[in-house]
Amino acid sequence: MENNKEQLIYAPLTGKIVQLKDVPDPTFAEKMMGDGIAIEPSEGKVVAPFDGKVIQVFPTKHAIGLQSDLGVELLIHIGLETVSLNGDGFQTHVEAGDRIKAGDDLISFDLDVIKKKATSIVTPIIITNNSIGIISKTEEKDVVALDSVLLGVRASQAQVKQESKSTTGVPYSQEANAIVSAVGGIDNIQAATHCVTRLRFALTDEAKVDKDALEKMDIVKGSFSANGQFQVVIGQGTVDKVYKAMVHETGITEASKDDVKALGGQKQNPLQRGIKTLADIFIPILPAIVTAGLLMGINNILVNPIFSDLPIVEMYPSWAGIADMINIIANTAFTFLPALIGWSAVKRFGGSELLGIVIGLILVHPSLMNAWGYGSALTEGTIPTWDLFGLEVEKVGYQGQVLPVLIASWVLAKIEIFLRKRVIDSLQLLVVAPIALMITGFLAFIIIGPITFTVGTWITDGLVAVFDAFPIVGGLLYGALYAPLVITGMHHTFLAVDLQLIGSTGTTFLWPIVALSNLAQGSAVFAMMLAARDEKLKGLAGTSGLSAWLGITEPAMFGVNLRYRYPFIAAITGTAIAGAFITLQKVQASSIGVGGLPAPLSIVAGDWIPFLIGMLIVIIVPFVITFVIAKRKLPR
Repeated sequence: MENNKEQLIYAPLTGKIVQLKDVPDPTFAEKMMGDGIAIEPSEGKVVAPFDGKVIQVFPTKHAIGLQSDLGVELLIHIGLETVSLNGDGFQTHVEAGDRIKAGDDLISFDLDVIKKKATSIVTPIIITNNSIGIISKTEEKDVVALDSVLLGVRASQAQVKQESKSTTGVPYSQEANAIVSAVGGIDNIQAATHCVTRLRFALTDEAKVDKDALEKMDIVKGSFSANGQFQVVIGQGTVDKVYKAMVHETGITEASKDDVKALGGQKQNPLQRGIKTLADIFIPILPAIVTAGLLMGINNILVNPIFSDLPIVEMYPSWAGIADMINIIANTAFTFLPALIGWSAVKRFGGSELLGIVIGLILVHPSLMNAWGYGSALTEGTIPTWDLFGLEVEKVGYQGQVLPVLIASWVLAKIEIFLRKRVIDSLQLLVVAPIALMITGFLAFIIIGPITFTVGTWITDGLVAVFDAFPIVGGLLYGALYAPLVITGMHHTFLAVDLQLIGSTGTTFLWPIVALSNLAQGSAVFAMMLAARDEKLKGLAGTSGLSAWLGITEPAMFGVNLRYRYPFIAAITGTAIAGAFITLQKVQASSIGVGGLPAPLSIVAGDWIPFLIGMLIVIIVPFVITFVIAKRKLPR
């Protein structure tokens, strides 16, 4: 009889708790590796969370595998895509096979280096034993290393790992050959490498991949394509053995992460690279924008007559001060939006983030005429100007604008990089930043700002004109196309368009359709949950459906709806119908908020009724279509 005991896993890092579903990497968010939790560290040190041994220290030092004395296997993966740092910023204090006691130092890392060079500092902590279930997770928002209990699991002291062997005696040979065959064969593989959890392929043609065959393999936890690489999730400790078997059995030449990354990047055309750049810039600032949108929604409820003929602040004047304070807190992210974009954009282009913040603030300096008053000032002929030796330059700010700060940030980063390579270290502080900011500032006000402001106006005016002239067609098409755009990653471009619309007109008619798309994906996956008999599918559909209704659709889309196709088609059908309806009703959002059920908070108060009707459409239509088809197609 097995001796089952509860294993307490203490926090290996100090920092803020992040739920696994919120980790911006599908391998961890969709629990392909296993269940667990994540920490956004505030200190650069990892300590042992229990007594046990080290089973793997990855060569690039960014991840470590542990096994407790009760047999619980734990993966600690510091940051995301940190494998590409090749150990830069990391220092290990243990080796594979070492005994550890709770609190022993495992890895030290430079938090600033990780923040600057990696995709994210969020650190997933995963139970990789398939047979072990988590019975408790911490409810704390912030944890301290070795002081806070992170997870409780029911562990077994009888944990035995089985390895498949071929006739050649090499572990995992059969699985390696099967994976190679499923990704299109040896001729389809340009290069292959692996990180701590997954195989990474640069393939000649991803259309040759047999995903159904991969999904049927017990050793494969999941697969997906990202940034030109096809990735097959295996798991810590096992992935390197599968990779070695693959090299031995097939003769594939071992490649570095940079080799695969470079080959994968070659597959991206200029449009794909541009879209990825926009995503890299806007995703980091999204939390600030969404938070501001939610707070603006609360303010809208207080200052608009929604529930009666009078707004709450007039019925109860004591609420006026609270509403005004909420409004200031909410508007800050939009008022200083160029500073947020400048920080993220200059970082993405390789410059100093601090200078990016400064160039963004320069473009919204209080001494400049506010961009929102530009139209009336132009009509009245009262636009202030600078006289630069006879050249008149408009003294205008760029509040709420996206294009001016994007281009200015690119110019600033290129000038800074150019100067840093040519100015000696002792003079860089006195030369690089002042010259880069001055040149970029002059260019921003003389050339970049006026041109991009005009282009931005053309874009917003064009969109508004099209949706005003053909509201049903515009809403129908955008509703039908948004979810497919998510698959390609092109949906990130519309975040910039939404922000440009809000900056130019005060509202956006595109984002309400996005919010409905989230609900539609959730409705379709909930129908799958009710129609399915397979417990694994029921569980995945239930959790991903709830996530979609709270604004995160990727688990529902990639985990269930696209896999079965008809739920995805039902979802975009419902979104298209609802999109046409709310566009015809001229529904507007005053900000970008959380899609799904909280979405009404970001909708203009007077448009709540038609938007709620749109919500009913995307809840009912995809659910009914999916449920009817699923009852007929799913195995009984």
